[in-house]
Amino acid sequence: MIELKDICVTFAKGTPLQNTIFDHFNLQINTGEFVTVIGGNGAGKSTLMNIISGELLADAGSITLDNMNVSHWLAHQRAKLISRVFQDPLLGSYADLSIEENLSLAYSRGKPRTLCPAVTEATRSIFRENLQHIGIGLEDRLTDKMGSLSGGQRQAVSLVMATLRPSKILLLDEHTAALDPKMERLILSLTQKLITEKKLTALMITHSMSQALEYGNRTLVMHHGNIVKDLIGSERDHLKATDLVEFF
Repeated sequence: MIELKDICVTFAKGTPLQNTIFDHFNLQINTGEFVTVIGGNGAGKSTLMNIISGELLADAGSITLDNMNVSHWLAHQRAKLISRVFQDPLLGSYADLSIEENLSLAYSRGKPRTLCPAVTEATRSIFRENLQHIGIGLEDRLTDKMGSLSGGQRQAVSLVMATLRPSKILLLDEHTAALDPKMERLILSLTQKLITEKKLTALMITHSMSQALEYGNRTLVMHHGNIVKDLIGSERDHLKATDLVEFF
């Protein structure tokens, strides 16, 4: 589903601030894998997400998504394949629009835009059904503005927005880091449920060692633009969070 070959990324090239993030970086992720990604600051985690999503184009190398070479595709061209949820609940949605209007924008992702009502009774029914699964009453607040929601509620809506339309890949960029423990557990449970139901290939960046091992079926440990540990199967199953801490 995802293949990165010989990816090179250097920021501020030719200046005193030149910083090489990836130097012939390689990664292959199979269809249906749920991969957690951990690493210290500057390890290249967010750059990896940006390279896959098209927010950043590599200096060299090739990117294949779902058997298509998308190396030169921009983010909007990859939108039919990829959806993303960010760390900041304020990103990825519009505070001044209602919940249903935000969901309508997500529902229209990758489709031609026309002069027609943003929300209809049919789409409103779809939105209500999807929000009911969260179990926090947002299905009864469709006309409330997104800006009136708490961070956790907004992140829950963002997760539903990311999975409303059929896609292949879900990118989760520390999407629970800004939440309290109770809402964090709810969002992670919802994340696992949606990935399973929608049969998505997913990457989740996290700073939590326990999350890295509890969720998904593969864990990548990154350091200075390299994958220093690729944990899967029985090797991963027998690890505890303290083992990862000790490794770091």
